[in-house]
Amino acid sequence: MTRRTRNWLLLAPAGTWFLVMLIIPLTVVFIFSFGERAPAGGVVPAFTFEQYANLPARWAAFKNTMTLAPIGTLSALLIAYPLAYYLAVKSSPKWKTILLVLVIVPFWTSILIRSYAWIFLLGGRGIPALLELVGIEGVRLINTPFAVLVGIIYGYLPLMVFPIYVSLDKLDKRLLEASSDLGAKPWRTFLQITLPLSIPGIATGCMLVFILLMGEYLIPALLGGGKVFFVGNALVDLFLQSRNWAYGSAVAVTLVVVMLITVTVYMRLINRLGASREDVSIM
Repeated sequence: MTRRTRNWLLLAPAGTWFLVMLIIPLTVVFIFSFGERAPAGGVVPAFTFEQYANLPARWAAFKNTMTLAPIGTLSALLIAYPLAYYLAVKSSPKWKTILLVLVIVPFWTSILIRSYAWIFLLGGRGIPALLELVGIEGVRLINTPFAVLVGIIYGYLPLMVFPIYVSLDKLDKRLLEASSDLGAKPWRTFLQITLPLSIPGIATGCMLVFILLMGEYLIPALLGGGKVFFVGNALVDLFLQSRNWAYGSAVAVTLVVVMLITVTVYMRLINRLGASREDVSIM
């Protein structure tokens, strides 16, 4: 067996799964996006750009998604990085294991149950009721962008913590000791050594969270209360309730294109940052 044949055999299972579960469904959705809605729902074969011309009608869903998804990703990063840094660099081996388990614990329960818990906490009998006890009245948290953002950060924080933790855990501690011995201050050591070497973990965590947030449905539906909805909510409405498959397909294709452009630009920026980091290390 040649090396090329062996490589093809190794790639065949994943390639077949990728083709059947992703490429073919996306192709079908792309074809549907040029069709028309059937009188009883579904799609009628056609070739028209009418569905794409109607995309501005769903502008609110795209705006919410493209606003809260980056903000949620950045917020999760700002919260996850100090935690991951403490776990990888500062904590003792005994406490590191315990804290890592605590980070994983939320994944032991369904996101549905956790979201319902936040509905109670952010609802009238939760945090707003406690604020009323100290004289702060009229605070409304549930069914707002803030509630959706809180749910996003809480639900996706572990996915941001672990890639950063793995990146920092592989950091050679001798570099930090050498920087300290040479007289560098802690903040300078962090900016010039720790942060640049943790960029791969930051890039992986941000990509994981951002891509999943772009298609999020459950958290906006529960914590947004129908007032703050993402493209995922619009797709559920179009495919399952309105049964306008052609229009829903056009919205889905547009979302995929937006994600591809965003991820491509993001990866190019990360690659340039990595190249500049290598040039500095060589010098």
